[in-house]
Amino acid sequence: MRQEWSNKFGFILAAIGSAVGLGNIWRFPYIAGENGGGAFLLPYFFAIITAGIPILILEYTIGKRYKAGAPVSLARINKRFEWVGWLQVMVAFMITIYYFAIVVWCVSYIGFAFTQAWGDDPSSFFVEYLGLTASGTELGGIQTNLILPFILVWAVTAAIMYSGIKKGIEKACKICLPVLLVMVCILVVRGITLPGAADGLNYMFAPQWSALTDPSVWVAAYGQIFFSLSVGFAIMVSYSSYLPKETDVVNTAFITATANHGFEIFAGIGVFSIIGYMALSQGVPVEDVAGSGVGLAFMTFPTAISTLPALNALFGVCFFGALLTAGITSLISIIQAVVTGIHDKFDVAYKKAVTIVLVPAFLLSMLFITGAGLTILDIVDAFTNQIGIAACGLLEVLLICWFFDPEVLRKEANEFSNFSVGKWWTYCLKIVTVVMLGVMTILNTITFITEGYGGYSSLDIGIYGWGTIAIIVIVAVILTGMKGKDGYRDLSKIAAKEGK
Repeated sequence: MRQEWSNKFGFILAAIGSAVGLGNIWRFPYIAGENGGGAFLLPYFFAIITAGIPILILEYTIGKRYKAGAPVSLARINKRFEWVGWLQVMVAFMITIYYFAIVVWCVSYIGFAFTQAWGDDPSSFFVEYLGLTASGTELGGIQTNLILPFILVWAVTAAIMYSGIKKGIEKACKICLPVLLVMVCILVVRGITLPGAADGLNYMFAPQWSALTDPSVWVAAYGQIFFSLSVGFAIMVSYSSYLPKETDVVNTAFITATANHGFEIFAGIGVFSIIGYMALSQGVPVEDVAGSGVGLAFMTFPTAISTLPALNALFGVCFFGALLTAGITSLISIIQAVVTGIHDKFDVAYKKAVTIVLVPAFLLSMLFITGAGLTILDIVDAFTNQIGIAACGLLEVLLICWFFDPEVLRKEANEFSNFSVGKWWTYCLKIVTVVMLGVMTILNTITFITEGYGGYSSLDIGIYGWGTIAIIVIVAVILTGMKGKDGYRDLSKIAAKEGK
């Protein structure tokens, strides 16, 4: 018998836990500031309504209706769609193996925060802590100082995954999300009471209306929605496959999206309040202090923590503790997307499927605790997110909306919903989302081909960037061609009659 969430609330917490990840805390405020500040909120909310919520409803409905992860659910819609599901699963797997590294760093930095061990030069400390080498091909060996937190994170993750849906993932989210909220509240309250906070918030929220005429700003808005909602790479299809049939997926999608994006904006207030304080104390513009991604979290913020007038240790523990809890809830959701795909097609026991996924993921993730780990992570993350997720989302929506009848899924979504979605949902997916995702995928691919990425060598980009995309495609094709359990496509004929 297939596992199920204990109730709708448990599923919503897990879905929010998946959506609220590391990128929500450090990526959204930076993206907003770089793309028009307050004016960015207009394309951002437009993207939520036309893409974020519609795709959430789509994926929740697919998982709930076909009771399987992405590969088998898509195969049950049409057996020729299965390969897209495996592309999504492989994207999730690639994210799994490097996401661990960031969570490992968070564990270490919680310890460092008690004494501000990073000293007066957090950037140099971070480079030394990672044993960073000159290139991705110069591995430099496994860094011994990372082994203990690495094993600890793996042990906690494995314990959660082997415990299953209710006792593992759901319980972990019920613990982590309240802790995360408390820590972020502390960050926000502390941040907005600091001198210079208004300058940071002005950088994030002051509208630059001219930015709205720049197409790249709109592309950035849609990109942020995909990154933050965990759509397009099998997670939400997997999670919703454990829902009871009577679940209201429309209402649930609105709740998930609202909670996720509300958290992004709330966390951004705390982050950029601190950035404004740093800019004031250093006598430089806010944009000179604000960084993106890893640089903001592990280089910029330790400096801010050290220069705070009081409660430095508490603030540091809260910041990196928030990153850790957000990272854990997202990590287990990414792994679950892969586990569900394996479990459903090959009909192996749940715990065996967890082992099949965790063992190779453990071995491959060791690459990211070598001296080249940060370089490899940056390249793999860029290609996986900016090409992999965008392309997977595009293919999913394109196949469902243009080669199947999305009205079938809209009726399914409305059947148990408190309020119904109209045909605007279909048009948003069929036209707006397809166009925006198509533009994103094409532009990102052209940029990587013509300009490379991050100033890295062509060799590094070829191996870890294009190599990652090649592995995703090749393994997806192999898994699609493998024989699954008898009758795992048992709904495909019904779906074909309902479709075009």
